[in-house]
This record gives sequence, C-alpha cells and structure tokens, in this order.
Amino acid sequence: MKKKTVCIIGLGYIGLPTAALLSYNGYSVFGVDNNTKIVSTINKGKTHIAEPDLSKIVKSSVLKGKLKAFTKIQPCDVYIICVPTPFHENHKIPLPNIDYVLSATRSIAPLLKFGDLVILESTSPVGTTEKVRKELIRLNSDIKGVHIAYCPERVLPGKIMKEIITNDRIVGGITPDSAKVVADFYRGFVKGKIFETDQKTAEMCKLTENSFRDLNIAFANELSMICDKQRIDIWQLINLANKHPRVNILQPGIGVGGHCIAVDPWFIISQDKKNSKLIHTARKVNNHKTEWVINKIKKTLKKKFLKKNKKIKIACLGLTFKADVDDLRESRALRVARILLEEGFDVSGVDPNVGTNVGFPILNLSKAIKWADIICVLVKHHQFLIPKTKKQLIKLEALDFCGVLK
Repeated sequence: MKKKTVCIIGLGYIGLPTAALLSYNGYSVFGVDNNTKIVSTINKGKTHIAEPDLSKIVKSSVLKGKLKAFTKIQPCDVYIICVPTPFHENHKIPLPNIDYVLSATRSIAPLLKFGDLVILESTSPVGTTEKVRKELIRLNSDIKGVHIAYCPERVLPGKIMKEIITNDRIVGGITPDSAKVVADFYRGFVKGKIFETDQKTAEMCKLTENSFRDLNIAFANELSMICDKQRIDIWQLINLANKHPRVNILQPGIGVGGHCIAVDPWFIISQDKKNSKLIHTARKVNNHKTEWVINKIKKTLKKKFLKKNKKIKIACLGLTFKADVDDLRESRALRVARILLEEGFDVSGVDPNVGTNVGFPILNLSKAIKWADIICVLVKHHQFLIPKTKKQLIKLEALDFCGVLK
C-alpha cells in the first residue's frame, strides 16, 4: 500500500523532528516554513536545531529525496500543523495567540480533498481544533471526508528523536471516526500506545501534563527558598524526603523556562482565572524564584565586595532553559544574566551548547574561572558535573542554584 504524502507546516523544534521521522519511515515529506534561511538549510541536508540524531536523519532523507522544504504549502494527503502559539503582548495574564495556527489553516483549505487528514500538533488552548474546523468550513464548505484531529507532542528536548517514537500519544478527533483514522496514521510510525479521545480532552490533556510539572517544580522551588532562610541543605532534604514510598519531589532550580512548562499553564489560566488559582500560584512561585536568585547573587556580592570600588565580574554557568540542550526559549538563566548586565555588572556566560553572542561574551570554563570575581551555576550541564570541575567550583565558593556541587 502506497504511503500517504505529508506536509509539515512549521519546521521548528517539533516540526523538523516530525518531518525527519516520517521521511525516515518512507513517507514523502514536504516541510513548510516562512523562514527562507531554514528552508535553504534543510534543503542542503543540514539542520538549524541541535538535537541528537536529527542532523543525520535529515541529511539521509534529503539525499534520498524523501524530505524537501518549501516556503509555501504543498498539496498532500496529510497536513500537520506545528507552528508557534505565542502570547499576545501587553496583557496582565498572558493570552494565547493562535494566529499562526489559523494562518496555516487558511493555507491548507483550498487544497483539501476527500480522505485528507488535518492534524494540529501545536500546543493550543481548549477549543482551537474546533476553530480550525470552522475556518476550513468557512473557506472550503466541502470538507466532508476530511479528518481533523489534535495530537499534542510529548517530547523532551535532548531526547526528541527517541521519544517521538516511543512515547504514548493522545489523538483527539473532531469525530470518533476522525480520531480512529488519525490514530491509525500515527500507529504507522509510533511505537508507543495511541489513545483516542475527543479534541477538547486532548487539548486539555497537553496543558494538564505541563501544569502538573509546573506545580511540582514550584513546590521544590518554594522549599528551596524556605530552606535557604533556615540554612538547611535543600538537596539533602529532598533526597531524604524522597525516601518515603509515596513522595517524589522534583529538583529546584532558578525558575522554569522552555516553551512548554513555562507556557502551557497560562493557556488554562487565561480561559478560567477564577478556577485556576493553584495553577496561577505555581506560575507566580516559579517566576518569583528567578527574581529571588538575582537578589541572592546581589546580596552575596554586596557582602563580598563591600569595600571594593570595582565593576564586579560575574560568570554565569549555563544559559539554556534546561541542561544539555541548545534551546534558549524562555530561559530563566539567560534572564538572570541579562538583568545582572543591565544593573551594571560585568557579565560573561559559560555554556558548551551556546555558540552565538547573546548580548555578552561566551567564555570557556577555564577562562571564566580566571576572569570572574564570582561564579554562579545556573544550569546543570553535564560538563559542570566532572569531578575536577566540581572541585574547582567548590574551591572558588561558586553560588550553586541547581545542585551541581551536591
């Protein structure tokens, strides 16, 4: 049986890996992105995202002619929307912006035929898939036989190519028949279980998963601030508390970044502020932790350099939103570094995953250790966990906000 042709709209952190996986599995894949540089890069068999195994698969698929990139939608049998869903600016509570989703929908509408699949993978507020359906009807009244569904990604940056295959998936269809047809499509390349439901439940499921993690991290972050005041080792405390068979506290950090856990809870809050008080509080706690870290650094500097009239040099170890990735989206570490820079400190970053200038110099670790007056460990990259490096940082009395030195 001939495999369906697939059009992936949006070639970012989810779209490109999805395109790579499908093309690797024998599908003819047409990737679409409005960024001409991204399109050109992919058509050369290269990638603009650092992710294990991704570049190898993209190169192979492009050479075989299974993956091609374009700036315009290509006629296919399956359309998968993986575009960004940012926030509208200047709102007290961030409001989700689904303009890119609707724009992609409008591009698809004139090309649809009987039996086609339209799948939304972009993280979206509840009701977005229904808006996609209504927009398609408005622009192409004859969508009978077109299967529309929502299927959110569940992958971890740094492990995307593995988890996109092995993780279970939720498929929420506009109709039960659409859920079944789209689920069968995913069963063709996903080894994890595929669960069928309606579109609103699938949309809420994605938001619930990341809100749950945000709550759990907020608890750890709140504990870390309490323990700092009480002079209790938070890392030892959590380790001991987790010996309880029904306790599993996550690790504290400098807040929550990335384009999932730091974002998805707002999609729930924006739609029902009255009944999402706990979720809203977790967001406030995790955002406050970043400001607490900045104040902690400043207090330490004031105490250490009280009598020295000099511009203090700060080396920030780790700039990405989480360990061992190159992703700077919503990075709290980058926020810490930039605010310290704005407040007059001399700031440099140390991050083996970041090669570009981010508004201040990026140094290697050995140079930063010689250069800096104080070192702040913000992200738990594995390079900082090497015993020799840890000994150096302990000797220098580095401020450790992520448990590297424990």
